[in-house]
Amino acid sequence: MLQSDLFTKTSKTISEDEKSVNAQLLTRGGFVDKLMAGVYTLLPLGLRVFKKIEKIIREEMDRIGGQEILMPALHPKEPWEKTGRWQDFGGKEMIIIKSQTGKEYALGWTHEEIITPLVQKYVKSYKDLPKYIYQIQDKFRDELRAKSGLLRGREFVMKDLYSFHKDEADLEKYYDKVKIAYHQIFDRCGLGEKTYYTFASGGSFSEFSHEFQTATPAGEDIIHICQKCNVAINNEIKEKVNVCPECGSKDFRQEKAIEVGNIFKLGTKYSKPFDFTYTNEKGEKKPIVMGCYGIGLGRVMGTIAEVYHDSKGLTWPLTVAPFIVHLIKIKSADAKKEAEISRKCSKFYQALQRKKIEVIYDNREDVSAGEKFSDADLIGIPIRMVISEKSGDKVEWKARSGKEVELISAEEALGRLKDLEADIL
Repeated sequence: MLQSDLFTKTSKTISEDEKSVNAQLLTRGGFVDKLMAGVYTLLPLGLRVFKKIEKIIREEMDRIGGQEILMPALHPKEPWEKTGRWQDFGGKEMIIIKSQTGKEYALGWTHEEIITPLVQKYVKSYKDLPKYIYQIQDKFRDELRAKSGLLRGREFVMKDLYSFHKDEADLEKYYDKVKIAYHQIFDRCGLGEKTYYTFASGGSFSEFSHEFQTATPAGEDIIHICQKCNVAINNEIKEKVNVCPECGSKDFRQEKAIEVGNIFKLGTKYSKPFDFTYTNEKGEKKPIVMGCYGIGLGRVMGTIAEVYHDSKGLTWPLTVAPFIVHLIKIKSADAKKEAEISRKCSKFYQALQRKKIEVIYDNREDVSAGEKFSDADLIGIPIRMVISEKSGDKVEWKARSGKEVELISAEEALGRLKDLEADIL
């Protein structure tokens, strides 16, 4: 992509209302634009990051047998009344709207009440089980404290997976598969080393639910991490769980963290209100046992920005960066040398495209070298490559997160980039 074609631009400052690092850097870098509190537009660079996170999640959900669907975001009142959540949350966290005829609807807050009767139409017998259905869909919540950029929003995209089983034992087996898949997702997004499997309150579902919490000073949660096995306990349940549920250790360290995912054993909480049963091997009617598993895509993106940045800007991991290479052309005052630099840049840019290496080429003519480097640091593409009078017949290679600048041939640069691309895949 030619940077001169981007309709967005970087900015040096933003509103003082934006206190979080992710909001500041993603806005200044031209990744997102704030429409109102808790609601953001994903701009071209931001959408590329988002799509890569989405691709990683989709691949891991498919790997554990998930079948993707897309449910409506506009919900009728009736299924929510069956479970009692219209009465408990309607007009509070759940956003209620009225049609011109006075009929009430909900904007999709979560989808248990929609997925359960949907799957009920198709699952009748033990032979139909288990089933794993997921979607990647907009959610709407009337968040009273919409803040922290992409970390706490009123409209956001979530991957929600729902599993349907004949008994708790079968749910338990799949629950463990999802746990592994979630660790794989966060590893691939660059958050693996800082993300902890965390015991949290199970609420009305079970004794515990489980969160995936990424340790960062920007976190709103406090977790207690077992020094022996690295499992964590959410601060909200620490008083009643004073030893590690996994290994029994009492040695913990405390950190702030951001919840990037959660998984719940729902049991029969939603199948019973809909009288969702199956016929077992003996011809008996038994209630369906369910699990649900969520990841907020924007929250993951915001968390990556909180973890991967320095004083100059973002430092995206290779797997989710909008581009792999930021190619920068530095002008020469000498007309003949300038023509040669332009030719070399164009040739190298075309070579990168032929190799299908994701590249953004800063070909802007009215921008100084200093501004180009500053923008490159802010945007945070993993590899910066510069062609200038100084680079001669070679190219400058510099990793965004490193300090060393190397002069290498175009052929060597292409080889290195293909190796990096192979590592990502």
